[in-house]
Amino acid sequence: MSKYARLNALLELLAERGELNVDDAAAELAVSPATIRRDLDTLAEQQLLTRTHGGAVPNATAYDLPLRYKSVRKAEEKQRIGRAAAALVSPGAIIGSNGGTTTTEVARAIATRADLQEGATDGNGPQSVTFVTNALNIANELTVRPHIKVVVTGGVARTQSYELIGPLAQGILNNLSLDIVFLGVDALDVSHGASAHHEGEASINTLMASRARQVVIVADASKLGRHAFSRICPIDDVDVLVTDRSAPKDLLDRFSAAGLKVIRA
Repeated sequence: MSKYARLNALLELLAERGELNVDDAAAELAVSPATIRRDLDTLAEQQLLTRTHGGAVPNATAYDLPLRYKSVRKAEEKQRIGRAAAALVSPGAIIGSNGGTTTTEVARAIATRADLQEGATDGNGPQSVTFVTNALNIANELTVRPHIKVVVTGGVARTQSYELIGPLAQGILNNLSLDIVFLGVDALDVSHGASAHHEGEASINTLMASRARQVVIVADASKLGRHAFSRICPIDDVDVLVTDRSAPKDLLDRFSAAGLKVIRA
């Protein structure tokens, strides 16, 4: 197991259990206690946990991990979700998207759709799409695609997610109309709707949803049936849910009953 994979695994274990013991973590990851100690020290230096005698406990950021540590979690599921979501886009569409690992896969799938590239030599080609995002990493990836016109909202960057938030982002979005918006969320529940851990991100997501004719939530099964700190929108404002095949059928039936089109990728 690479160091990167170990760091990711340790953060996941810490989020699940609330504390970590060096010896237990070493046995679980099949490495030496000395390796685990060094890994925990690395994560502590990045302020992602607090070291204790014999282990570690979470700090305030442990449940909102930086994007670089989320990227390997459920990677195959998110790629399938991305491709299924990208299939909903029509040539010439004006697309909105927030940040996150799943929406990044949606953007990549849109960028590589052959039919959207045909006849488009620049961002204003006849079959190009316009992509509006507050995610710096997504904008960076799409900027090199000549068939996609990229619009970045502006705002203040969050180091956790590479997303731009705040009044500057709101000013741009208030003047735009979107055909479809893809939102990655921290939680989606029939009663509580869509929600996020960070209120600043939730506020921008709410505005994006309000500017779109169709709202598509892209979320793996681990996000379903849960709720987070800050509400994005009620379930009635969501049109489509794209999730993975491991999502329980009875839970998906509840979303269908609430009026959502459910796509299992």
